[in-house]
Amino acid sequence: MSDFPEFAIRVDQNPYLPEGGREMHAVVTVEARSSGGGGGPGRAPAAEVIIIDTSGSMSYRGKMAAAKRAARAAVNVLRDGVRFAVVAGANRPRMVYPQGERLAEANEATRRSAAQAVSRLEAAGGTAIGSWLRLADRLFTGYDDAVRHAILLTDGKNQHETADELDAALRQCEGRFQCDARGVGTDWDVAEVRRITSALLGGFLDVPDPADLEADFLAMTRAAMSKEVADVALRVWTPRQARLRFVKQMVPAVEDLTGRRVESGTQTGDYPLGAWGTETREYHLCVEVPPEDVGRRMRAAWVKVLAGDHVLASGNVLAEWTDDEARATMMNERVTVHTGQSDLAEAIQQGLEARRQGDEDTATARLGRAVALAREVGNEQISGLLERIVDVDPATGTVRLKRKVSKADEMSLDTRSVRTVRTRHGDEAEGG
Repeated sequence: MSDFPEFAIRVDQNPYLPEGGREMHAVVTVEARSSGGGGGPGRAPAAEVIIIDTSGSMSYRGKMAAAKRAARAAVNVLRDGVRFAVVAGANRPRMVYPQGERLAEANEATRRSAAQAVSRLEAAGGTAIGSWLRLADRLFTGYDDAVRHAILLTDGKNQHETADELDAALRQCEGRFQCDARGVGTDWDVAEVRRITSALLGGFLDVPDPADLEADFLAMTRAAMSKEVADVALRVWTPRQARLRFVKQMVPAVEDLTGRRVESGTQTGDYPLGAWGTETREYHLCVEVPPEDVGRRMRAAWVKVLAGDHVLASGNVLAEWTDDEARATMMNERVTVHTGQSDLAEAIQQGLEARRQGDEDTATARLGRAVALAREVGNEQISGLLERIVDVDPATGTVRLKRKVSKADEMSLDTRSVRTVRTRHGDEAEGG
């Protein structure tokens, strides 16, 4: 067990249900702390593929030069011994470094050679992201014990293959490696990149200014290098006649994991969490349980964090029926905040889509709701981004859509709508 980070689970909930009550909500916080870190024996082997969009549009506004600087910076912070490759993406992907479809071993000489190869990149051709991901999948073959991570940079829509082709590629790659993505400029499709990173358990951000790419690539690569265990899962057991309505990751970003369930035994299912290092993530569970008599207490769910067959931590979601109205109606703060953050992301995405469709009434209503929710949950970054899209009357709270909104501001709000904040109050509150 010393090979794994030290994991801990905390459950926050109000365990009390009113007579006849069925729906139990809980926030499960999973924290991992380094087992010793560094490059020591506890660190999982790693494999990294850096995919750079080299389509013709990358030649404009300094994007290609910035992408090359970013890729070189990423290569330079790879740990010795990490297997890696750099791929150029256009109508078809091609190996930049090393030559041939294989991974090189990172050391001083290979990092230098890879940086030189990246410097020779030129922009030409189109965009077929599914083919880029399929090449990454082939490169990761044979490294099943490693933390397998890809960085994907694009500046445009996936115009040179169909949506079905991209979906087929995602199905092939799902569970094989994780992928973080960056969209540079304002000509890429937020929903498309969100679909890619959601399927591949990664995150994505907008980079309106190409000059910011280098810092982003450094952060992504350093985060990948810090992972200590490759494939972690959340296992949830529920009682007979109970139904697990949803499992959502809430921190660091909203991601619905419900549809990823893999049955793992009688009344248990596993949800993939990807690779972990020293970090904390939070999950919102909702379980529908059969009602019991007042005074009856039961386990509504049993949650475990696993790596392979190793149980790294566990915790209980409880339910107790009461005729004490004050107890039954008390809201757990973490559950309330995470419900608000999930609703916030949905309101923003619905509002922006309505705005794009020219439905101003719906857009105004949903974005107005988002303004209120952002304040309620204390998400100041989202509040600031909303102010670039809508005008709010400070006296009445009335919301109006701005007539002129930059494409970059709209994409930033859409992209960051799922990025959440830790609760500001009650961080030290114990679970029920």
